[in-house]
Amino acid sequence: MYDYLIVGAGFAGSVMAERLARGSNCKVLLVDRRPHVGGNAYDHYDDAGILVHRYGPHIFHTNSDEVFAYLSRFTTWRPYEHRVLASVDRQLLPIPINLDTVNRLYGLELTSDGLEAYFRQVAEPRPQVRNSEDVVVGKVGRDLYEKFVRNYTRKQWGLDPSQLDPSVLGRIPTRTNRDDRYFTDKHQAMPRHGFTRMFERMLDHPSIHVLLQTDYRDVQRQVRWRQMVYTGPVDEFFEFRFGKLPYRSLEFRHETVAKEWHQTVAVVNHPNEHDYTRVTEFKHLTGQRHHHTSVVYEYPRAEGDPYYPIPRPENALLYQRYQALAEATPRVHFVGRLATYRYYNMDQVVGQALTLYTRLAGLDRRAREGAARRGTLPLLLPAATADASPLTT
Repeated sequence: MYDYLIVGAGFAGSVMAERLARGSNCKVLLVDRRPHVGGNAYDHYDDAGILVHRYGPHIFHTNSDEVFAYLSRFTTWRPYEHRVLASVDRQLLPIPINLDTVNRLYGLELTSDGLEAYFRQVAEPRPQVRNSEDVVVGKVGRDLYEKFVRNYTRKQWGLDPSQLDPSVLGRIPTRTNRDDRYFTDKHQAMPRHGFTRMFERMLDHPSIHVLLQTDYRDVQRQVRWRQMVYTGPVDEFFEFRFGKLPYRSLEFRHETVAKEWHQTVAVVNHPNEHDYTRVTEFKHLTGQRHHHTSVVYEYPRAEGDPYYPIPRPENALLYQRYQALAEATPRVHFVGRLATYRYYNMDQVVGQALTLYTRLAGLDRRAREGAARRGTLPLLLPAATADASPLTT
């Protein structure tokens, strides 16, 4: 007998489970197909004893005091400001593009004012920004676009920037100062003991039952539950009724290197050479001391686990059809990247889940008050007869 069946133990599902259990005294069954909690943020110690992120680097940053305060209940933090270099023309140069990037690339000695003038000179203004190529060449011109952006984007997305929505590259800033931080958020830190430890503390509650290596469809008709929170792919929930929503996937090649350090920063991008897009060295992120080091190479793929929704107009239209189904499905609440087909940062997923919890807590409180006035109790319906099943929607 569960108040909530929650599908997916990543940020969205785990936050919902914690809030519903601790905040509303609900009994929760949390189900995930993987053998661990934490979703793509899962980290673990490899064979060399180095803490690594199995599914690529996850760097926490947020401007939300509420989100940071909430997660701080379950972890202490290690201050960390992320820096990235790009391998271009046999140099390792700061990315996002800044004053040092341009001066070192071209052998110039520009000031910030001089760089602004340089960008005005080389930019190719677009009267209407239609795609991601327009975003970049309209700011920094053709040459920087070709050297830093175009080929990396082709590898990452399997599409030319001219085929992608402006939002894809619009999120990457261009700076005229020497600020080489990748993010400028108010809060930038890493969980001191790792993401997995944070998730384990979040889910350590007697009213939360975690079931791993299990497909929710195998249990939804065997247990009684009142409502569902679904964080998986929305098209899969509805059995691909309108076709598959397009995603990009990733393949990770982890490697332990028999030396203390492999590179000078956590992430080095490789836009123009190699099949992989970037190399991450985890000890920069975690602050761990070890005589060896571990790195991961990222290879974008067209097939595999869904990671990045592909933002194109036709995909947005397809999602809208699934969104309409989701909104019409009673007793099921869709939250998170995959369930809402949005590329959210971790803090945005946490914020979305906290917002959903606040709404559900208000609805549940009013329902219980109404039931108490009527002298009845809210029913826990068997999932086999609940309208939430995709087979009956």
